Amino acid sequence: MELHPLLVKIIDTPQFQRLRNIKQLGATYFVFPGASHNRFEHSIGVGYLAGQLVKALNERQPELLISLRDILCVQLAGLCHDLGHGPFSHMFEAKFISKARPKIAWKHEKASLDMFDYLVEKNNLKPLMEQYGLVLAEDLIFIKELIAGPLDKDEDLKGTYRGRLKDKSFLYEIVANKRNGIDMDKWDYFARDCHNLGIQNNSDYRRYLKFARVCEVDGQKLICTRDKEVGNLYDMFYMRNCLHKRAYQHRVGNIIETMITEAFLKADKHIQVQGSGGKMFTLSTAIDDMEAYTKLTDYVFEQILHSSNTELAEAQQILQNILLRRLYKYVGQTQPKKSLKVTQEMLHAWEVDLAKSIPQMGALDVTFVPEDFVVSVIQMDYGMKKENPIDNMRFYCKTDPTKAVQIHKHQVSKFLPTHFAEQLIRVYYKKMDDEGLVAARQHFVQWCINKDFIKPQDGDVIAPELTPLNQSWHD
Repeated sequence: MELHPLLVKIIDTPQFQRLRNIKQLGATYFVFPGASHNRFEHSIGVGYLAGQLVKALNERQPELLISLRDILCVQLAGLCHDLGHGPFSHMFEAKFISKARPKIAWKHEKASLDMFDYLVEKNNLKPLMEQYGLVLAEDLIFIKELIAGPLDKDEDLKGTYRGRLKDKSFLYEIVANKRNGIDMDKWDYFARDCHNLGIQNNSDYRRYLKFARVCEVDGQKLICTRDKEVGNLYDMFYMRNCLHKRAYQHRVGNIIETMITEAFLKADKHIQVQGSGGKMFTLSTAIDDMEAYTKLTDYVFEQILHSSNTELAEAQQILQNILLRRLYKYVGQTQPKKSLKVTQEMLHAWEVDLAKSIPQMGALDVTFVPEDFVVSVIQMDYGMKKENPIDNMRFYCKTDPTKAVQIHKHQVSKFLPTHFAEQLIRVYYKKMDDEGLVAARQHFVQWCINKDFIKPQDGDVIAPELTPLNQSWHD
C-alpha cells in the first residue's frame, strides 16, 4: 500500500501507534486464537481503501471535480476514524463506560475527534497540512464530519454538513456511511476479520470499487452501484450478520468481556493515569483527557493482573479466572416475542426474577440470589435497526449509468430475509458447581415461561417436565 506522506506522518505519532495495542475484536481473541489483529492495521486499511474509492470516482467521473484536497481529507478520515477506541475496543465503550459513567452518552467516535485534534496539536502538524494544500478552517471540520457525521448540536443546524457543499455530499458516504452503512470501514473489517477468524468471506469489496459511481437522486449526489451488484450487497450484510453470530457475539467471548468489565469496574478508582498538567485520572475518567487516554490500551489487563496493590485483589481474581478458564457458565438463550427497550434497571430486575423463578415441577434444593446471574441482551441487525439498508441504496443500469433507481427486495430473490433485526437474551450463572448450573437452567426455563419468551432451543432437554406447561410451546 502506498500512502500519502501526511498519512505516514500521522501513523508515526504516539497517538496512532497506541492502536497497535488495542485488539480489533476485543475479547474475541480469547475464543479465536487467530483474532490477534489490532485497530492499527484496520485503520491503515480503511485509509487506503477510502483513497482507492475516491480516486476511482475521480477517474471515472472527472465532472465531479474531486480535488486533491478532497482525496487527502477522505484518506485522513479513513486513517483516523478509530483513534478513539479504548481497551478491548467496543467492550470499553458499550460495557465499561456505560456502567462506570451511566449519566454520559459517550461513544468512541467522540473520542476519535478529540484524539485527532490532540494528535494534530501535539505533533504540530498544521504547518505540514497547509504545506500539502489543506485549508485548515474547512478541511479539519470536513475530516471530522467524515468520521462522525454532522458536528452541529444546534437544533436548527442539526444534520447539516459544513465541510463541503451539497455538490460533494457523496464524499460523506465513503468512510462512515450514515445513509445505508455501505462504506470502506465495513469492507475492510469484513475482509480482515474473516481472514483472521478463519471464516469464509462471501462479499467482495473489489467489485464495489469497480462499479461505484455518483448519480443525482432528488437533487442530492449519492454513491450508487450497478444493478447486478445488488446480490453482492445483500451478501455483504448477510456476512455481517454471520460474523456477529459466529464471532463478535460468541457466547463465550461475550461472557469474557463481561468478566473483564467487572474487573475494570472494581479496579477503576485504583488505576491512576497521568494526564495534561500532571493531573491524575482513573480508568473511566481518562476519556476526558486525551493525554491520559493515549496511555490506555489492552495493557490495562496485565497492569491489573500483575499489580502489587492489594486494593486490586478482587479485580485480579476475576482476570486470573479468565486465564484459567474458570468462566461464568452459559445457562441458555431466548428471545422476546416483540423487541424490548432494555435498560440496566430492567436487567437487574430480570436477575432478581431469575432467582425467584422456582420451577413448578421438579425443583432442585438450590437457593439463588440475583447476584448469581448475568443477563445479557444482544441486538442483531443489518446495521440500521429494523430497516433494510439496501432500501437506502440506489443502483444504475448499463443502458443509462446516469439514472439511479431503487431495487426492492422482492425484485431480487424470495430467499432474502423478511426481518432485519432480532433481540437475543442470554443468561449466565456465575458459580462453578454443577448442581447449581442444572438448577439455574430449570429456573431459566421457568423464567422464560413467566415472561412469555420464545422457548430455548434446548428447553426440552434441560427441563422436559416444564416446557409442556406453556401451551404455545406445547403446540
